[in-house]
Amino acid sequence: MNLPDTLCYLDGEYLPLGQAKVSVLDRGFLFGDGVYDVVPVYARKLFRFDEHMARLDRSLSKVRMANPFTRDEWLARCRRLIEAHPSDDQAIYIQVTRGVAPRNHVMPVGVAPTVFIMASPVQRPGTHAVREGVACVTADDFRWERGDIKSTSLLGNVLARQVSADVGATETILFRDGWLTEASASNVWIVQDGAVLGVPKGEHVLEGIRFELLRELCAAEGIPFALQPISAAQVHGADELMLTSASKEVLAVVLLDGQPIGDGKPGPVFQRLYSAYQGAKVSQSI
Repeated sequence: MNLPDTLCYLDGEYLPLGQAKVSVLDRGFLFGDGVYDVVPVYARKLFRFDEHMARLDRSLSKVRMANPFTRDEWLARCRRLIEAHPSDDQAIYIQVTRGVAPRNHVMPVGVAPTVFIMASPVQRPGTHAVREGVACVTADDFRWERGDIKSTSLLGNVLARQVSADVGATETILFRDGWLTEASASNVWIVQDGAVLGVPKGEHVLEGIRFELLRELCAAEGIPFALQPISAAQVHGADELMLTSASKEVLAVVLLDGQPIGDGKPGPVFQRLYSAYQGAKVSQSI
């Protein structure tokens, strides 16, 4: 496979992506022992950069790794890659692993982390998906117990996403013991009696950057917002169903397991939040 020749950052060097190499003894390669984050870029400006940096810091802390850079050092590296990339709208991928050491499950001491950053064209939903909505399927949440860590150990998410890919659906919405957690690569929201409801933050759910963003947008639009346990029955019977993520932004789900959500069309709450989100992309980017 021919890899793009765009510039990336790896352990202090800026080099073409196809030339970047890591050791086979890197703990990210052997154990998935690392964390990552993805920052959207609109018109060459980073969207909610500080919130993404705060989440990266939380993930690093939870796996007992020190943040290798200050906020301004991360910003300088990201901006250099943004400037070098041909696309105005991008996704900045940041990954930090525990580094290179002889294979041993015990965390090594005194090992320098491996830091990798790359820029890619952002893959946002197309006009048809935004206008008409998308289909999703459901599955039991069989992943590990620490979904709150944005870990590079994503095999469970890969298997979950393939459930929907196999039937041509956009996402796999997951339930644990009959209660909503999230989707394979998205947070999930329902609209019930005009209010936007999401699941509480906890170890089974990654705190998406859009958690607080959606709260802010709902407040600005006068839409009630709450986090509470949500049952499978509530999801299937919702007035509206939405996904949020860095790449999906906010996206209406109109079919779930082959059955329509609401009237089978993107609803009025989604329309208002989608419009507000587009405004936030301009006002909350640096």
